[in-house]
Amino acid sequence: MKIVKNSGNVVDFESEKLRKSLLKSGASPIIVEEILNKIKKELYEGISTKHIYKRAFLLLKKEANSHAARYNLRAALQLLGPAGFFFEKYIARLFEAEKYITTTNLVLQGKCVSHEIDVLVKKNNSISMIECKFHSSREAASDVKIPLYVFSRFNDLKDRNHMIFSKKDIVSNCWISTNNRFTSDAITFAKCSGINLLSWDYPKNNSLKTKNDNDCLYPVTCLTTLAIAEKDKLLILDVILAKELINNSETLERIGLGTNRIKNVLKEVRELCRCT
Repeated sequence: MKIVKNSGNVVDFESEKLRKSLLKSGASPIIVEEILNKIKKELYEGISTKHIYKRAFLLLKKEANSHAARYNLRAALQLLGPAGFFFEKYIARLFEAEKYITTTNLVLQGKCVSHEIDVLVKKNNSISMIECKFHSSREAASDVKIPLYVFSRFNDLKDRNHMIFSKKDIVSNCWISTNNRFTSDAITFAKCSGINLLSWDYPKNNSLKTKNDNDCLYPVTCLTTLAIAEKDKLLILDVILAKELINNSETLERIGLGTNRIKNVLKEVRELCRCT
């Protein structure tokens, strides 16, 4: 059976790939097989991966909102746009969970020109700059031009004193993070140049999707019990992670939710934040 990807490419339908993604949602193997069998019966030549995803999402949602929310992670990251400002805050939260001190959107003076840095993080007296590349299209990838450009900025900033966390801080490491993927050339150049990369699927055992599953760092945009407008209001209030809503019904009241809806949202959050 041939299916059509978002990019327009035609590929074979891989049931095992869909099975793995459904299992990562937290649904039981029995439920996963039931959903997989239902979707297989509805397949037709040329069906889009978008249609398959939507169908799987709805079937998971019937079982548990938290399963659908976890399955919805990649789409949820795209809702941190369109400009990527909230994606930068989200990346800062991921590093904070790993005991880094963070700050966002600082302008630092380099040897030649000034640079606006998305995120700066500090741990064990080592400071890193993080450039965030947000893509609103799921198929877009960060190619080798990105690390080439970021590396030149890093070289202009390193070995100079900056006022970041104290008056005389030195930026000694460089990261690039994206909500999508890096091309193979981008990864090769980054490895050669000592740049750290973080994307949807890279590094393999410490990627965005892995960090979420291991540490329950799901963005609020994952939640299925909230409308998009309500998620946007939470982001504006600096509520970036779903777990930040636990025992925080006041914030949900501020965005206009009633008692019953608050209970439903918090139920989904608690279930979602039981790390798989």
